[in-house]
Amino acid sequence: MKSITNSVFFVLFSFAVVSCAKDKPLTSEVTEVSTTNRGAIYELDTLNSRIEWKGYKVVKSEQSSHFGIIKFESGDLTVKDGVLESGKFVADMNSLTSVDLKNDPEQLAKLNGHLKSGDFFEADKFPTASYEITKVTPTQSGDYNTLLDGNLTIKGITKPVQFNANVSVKGAEATIATEPKDIKREDFGVKFQLPLANGLIKDEVNLQILIKAMEKK
Repeated sequence: MKSITNSVFFVLFSFAVVSCAKDKPLTSEVTEVSTTNRGAIYELDTLNSRIEWKGYKVVKSEQSSHFGIIKFESGDLTVKDGVLESGKFVADMNSLTSVDLKNDPEQLAKLNGHLKSGDFFEADKFPTASYEITKVTPTQSGDYNTLLDGNLTIKGITKPVQFNANVSVKGAEATIATEPKDIKREDFGVKFQLPLANGLIKDEVNLQILIKAMEKK
């Protein structure tokens, strides 16, 4: 029971972030990129970039949460005159892992394996996930200086998602840190196959995208 219950919680991170299957997207809820893409290209530093996720039971509390990371496979940004214009990040869904269970290898392996199975993310069929920035709007209020519009794809389902973000371009280095945001996992077909078990976890999963990229020479 413990492993099944914990497995259910991990589905919440889905969003992940961040998600583009190699298969053709099943939906067309997308917004078009509104930039010229004629600026400098910055390549994603995959060792220093990640998606952080947190999921909860139906009763949301810190004691009932689970959290982890997803690594990126690739990505790039377009920067023109020191200003971010566009970008796309591809996440490796097979890198999905929890952090709170890192000291319990047996449970960690079971949960991660279950999440990659047909019950959840179908990593064999949808090995990647993505977020493509379609519009960048500077903002002047709050803790974040930029509003990002973009297309989030998970399990072949694409939907427009906005993130508030701190964006910085300093010479050859560009960074993005999005504000943690709740995403509805069921919008992307991420649902535990047992209805009763699925009802024990929140539909919302909290995601934060952390990007570091270096100018391509």
